[in-house]
Amino acid sequence: MSLPRPLTEAIRTTLQENGDNSPLVRTVPIGGGDINLAAHILTQKQAYFVKWHNSPPKGFFEGEARGLTLLAEAGCVRVPEVIGWGCIPDSVTCFLILEWIERTGKSEECAEELGRNLARQHLIKQEDYGLDHDNFIGRLPQPNRLSTSWLDFYRTQRLGVQRDLAMQQGRLPAQRAHLLDRLIETLDEWIDEDACQPSLLHGDLWGGNWMATTSGEPVIFDPAVYIGCREADLAMTTLFGGFPQTFYDAYSEVFAFHSGYEERQQLYQLYYLLCHLNLFGEGYGESVDNILRRYVCTW
Repeated sequence: MSLPRPLTEAIRTTLQENGDNSPLVRTVPIGGGDINLAAHILTQKQAYFVKWHNSPPKGFFEGEARGLTLLAEAGCVRVPEVIGWGCIPDSVTCFLILEWIERTGKSEECAEELGRNLARQHLIKQEDYGLDHDNFIGRLPQPNRLSTSWLDFYRTQRLGVQRDLAMQQGRLPAQRAHLLDRLIETLDEWIDEDACQPSLLHGDLWGGNWMATTSGEPVIFDPAVYIGCREADLAMTTLFGGFPQTFYDAYSEVFAFHSGYEERQQLYQLYYLLCHLNLFGEGYGESVDNILRRYVCTW
């Protein structure tokens, strides 16, 4: 199956604008994405990874490109190089072009390197929590209004935003709403503001968003970047698995876990589960409820 001709032409134009004037040799669609369509593009000069969406929200791929650029500038964990992005003229279809990276199976050694590199990234001193622009997690908007307080940021820009969206979508029955509101009000009982520091986060670091190159180098991709508490990144790595113990051991050798992290872990997983609830429906409701009952007294 070939790509639609208008998309192919728009990709060629963007490649030419970014220095590749050579002819397209091959375009091979790739499956596996939940939100976007993707393809392997080969010109006479270079191979590329392209993903597109037929009706993305405004700024969708630009936000991802800016996030990848921030991660690349940190210089700790490799990310795919951003080549360019654009839209088909007179169309709502938009696309993002990245370098093509050959991958292989993940090894414990590669995960170990990823742990060390992520810890180094988290150690880089940042300013306020948030970001100078909003972006997306999946296809959900992710507001990033700057804040000097991690508690305020996590309460309003993360849990509060997803709470409001769940209410709008009818996914917040009365008991769930009550418990979530109570938890949002009492976050300071679990999170010590003084123990937090602003770190550059991948923002959506589950096992499907990292890979190993053929040379054994770890690469992270599909980010939802912002400046936040590093424990949010770490909590996401444990939510769906995909990271061996060597990853955590190597991370802690560079940047030791703060005391009580395991008690706070599910507080941060709650954000991602609320996102999944809003994206995919009630199949994630029980997981949300279990976390709420753990942290909120129900008697």
